[in-house]
Amino acid sequence: MASLNVYSVLVVLFLTCGAVMATKENDQIIKENNCETKMCFPCVLEAFTSIFETGSISNNCCGELVVVGKVCHSALVKRTLENPLFKYLSPATIIAQSIQTWNNCLALIDSPSPSA
Repeated sequence: MASLNVYSVLVVLFLTCGAVMATKENDQIIKENNCETKMCFPCVLEAFTSIFETGSISNNCCGELVVVGKVCHSALVKRTLENPLFKYLSPATIIAQSIQTWNNCLALIDSPSPSA
């Protein structure tokens, strides 16, 4: 029985250390790439609602999101998911929505504009 308790403690420590390392990794990516300064606040809100709620993101904000870059986008989403305020959300669902928002914005920005 004691070995089971020791094993349980080791698993908890491993998972906790892994979560802390992931948080530090995301924070480092965000800091090194100045991720938090690349979008205007209204576009941050639009991107957030399109990923974490059921909102949409405008063409203008899609352009800003693409400029932020995929590395920053992913790190910011992952860091938000680590926040205890969002523990009720399904990470798999949010990551899928994040990828969908990114791909939709990328396609919108890469598509040629219709001629006038």
